[in-house]
Amino acid sequence: MDLSRRRFLQTAVLTAAAAGVTTACGGGSGKSGSKDSKDLKFWYWAGGLSDKVVADSKKHFSDVKLKTSVIGGDFKTKLLTGMKTAQTAPDITGIKGEDIASFLPNANRFLDLNSLGMDKLAPEYLSWKLKQATTQDGKVIGFPIDIGPCAVYYREDIFDQAGLPTDPAKVSAQLSTWDAYFDAGVELHKKVPKSFLINNIGAVFSMAVGQGTQRFIDEDNKFIGDQDHIRTAWTTAVKPYTLDIDAKINDNTWNAAISKGTVATGLGAAWYALDIQNAAPGTKGKWRVASLPSGPSNLGGSFLCLPATCANPELAFEVVKWILSPENQARGFADAALFPTSPAAYKLPELTGGDAFFGGQKTIDIFGPAAEKIPAAYEAPADAAVSAPYYSELTAIEAKGKDPEAAWKDAVSQAKQIAQRQGVK
Repeated sequence: MDLSRRRFLQTAVLTAAAAGVTTACGGGSGKSGSKDSKDLKFWYWAGGLSDKVVADSKKHFSDVKLKTSVIGGDFKTKLLTGMKTAQTAPDITGIKGEDIASFLPNANRFLDLNSLGMDKLAPEYLSWKLKQATTQDGKVIGFPIDIGPCAVYYREDIFDQAGLPTDPAKVSAQLSTWDAYFDAGVELHKKVPKSFLINNIGAVFSMAVGQGTQRFIDEDNKFIGDQDHIRTAWTTAVKPYTLDIDAKINDNTWNAAISKGTVATGLGAAWYALDIQNAAPGTKGKWRVASLPSGPSNLGGSFLCLPATCANPELAFEVVKWILSPENQARGFADAALFPTSPAAYKLPELTGGDAFFGGQKTIDIFGPAAEKIPAAYEAPADAAVSAPYYSELTAIEAKGKDPEAAWKDAVSQAKQIAQRQGVK
């Protein structure tokens, strides 16, 4: 299986830490002459958009020569290289959600979409997602493609063996807090010893951080990764390890664990469903989805942007607007598991039907309300790099038996060093 979004998000965090820097759009700005060209270059990555919708956009805009390129490898690095001159830069480009914050300090390298009509469209899209692509002075550089509202994926048959509720509404109600979720995990592991509640504690940490309105750096560029909100997320993450309900899986054995029932639940975004289906097709009909304990969280979700060198901004914006309309976002969900950023799409047939892999459950009943209630949080350009030590130290707890308190102190110390190198106060 290709690197799943479950894995590439973790990889992106660790890569940022190893680099120790946030990359900006440097190089020449090379103006592009005519601004009424009908030739537009469009870059995105495999799975970043519905290929069917992109193909249909060429038919819809039949008078436009839309040259689309699916860029493999390190998309961000190739984009930075391409943007050095107008001749090599795309007119429309994707930017991955984990990268958008690093582009905001150089927002002048992109067009402010508000000047093209995004301000009028904004009420149709999730405000917290738009905020991720908004500069502190109000410029919007990204049109949101998708999001990753999170939930608990659980094996109904294993829950039944453990004497736990199996109906999604009842599971959501009974496991509404992290403590209640962990208590259920203890009961489950006692009744079904081969099954553990979660695959690793890093997943819990990610969800818990995402449930808050602050992350590791505040809007004044100050490090806050040692404050109570992060410490609470850390304590929450460590608890399933201390309760021995953590499978401690941080490698490719996850696929086998999912198939065999070693892991009874998974914490993941809407796109995580595709990971489970690919890893364990034989478990079709056994999975269900419940609300995330203690409130909504998000993982992932990307943007379409227009570089400042765009040959025809008005036309390019019309193309983007069409591709990311509610109707086409619903198609993107059906084609590529891209969860829409426009709530109007949640009422369309592509999202309201039952899912056979999840026993016919209408999973939009879980993901839709969560998507609209995800808290808005400031994400600094250095956030990914600064957060990486926490995940590394959580893995050290699982893999090496490192003392959680010592791991916490080391995570904070390493994060502060990375923050200082990146100019964080």
